[in-house]
Amino acid sequence: MKNRKALLVIDMQKGSFTSQTPRYDTKGVVSRINTLAQLFRASDFPVFFVQHDGTKMNEFIPNTVEWELLDDLETETTDLFLNKYANDIFYKSKLQSKLNDLNINELFITGCATDFCVESTVQSALTKDYNITVIADGHTTGDRPHLRAKKVIEHYNWVWQNMILTNGKIEVKNFEQIKDELIRH
Repeated sequence: MKNRKALLVIDMQKGSFTSQTPRYDTKGVVSRINTLAQLFRASDFPVFFVQHDGTKMNEFIPNTVEWELLDDLETETTDLFLNKYANDIFYKSKLQSKLNDLNINELFITGCATDFCVESTVQSALTKDYNITVIADGHTTGDRPHLRAKKVIEHYNWVWQNMILTNGKIEVKNFEQIKDELIRH
């Protein structure tokens, strides 16, 4: 089967990027996501914007400001928008059925937060035998009690590069590598 790619943009929502919850390199991550999204669209690959619906916890309630995507993210009417209800975006969402409908077998993963929703999604996608590429400089998080955000990101990029594979594969590549590969094809 030919590799059919999709870009996942996880939880790049206003409620996750506040003065109380600063994120590492937000401007750079948003810029890289915007460029990747343009390249995916130009290659006729879908772009998924995934937004956390925390109604159950009385936070990130759909159609509130904290639920909205960051203003600097560039979206198109052809993009797909999905709600998620747990760290793992596959959990009780429509993602799996949409990926099946579009014959997607290769996921490019970006977003927030590296150590929560991005990590859970990578783990889940791996057990579902997807080919996964994590954009090393396309995900972000905040400082944690015992570790700075930059080190959290470094750590997870290392973990993902050293995972035990299923039938799929996992690679961690930086934005420039991905951009060059997409432009060449």
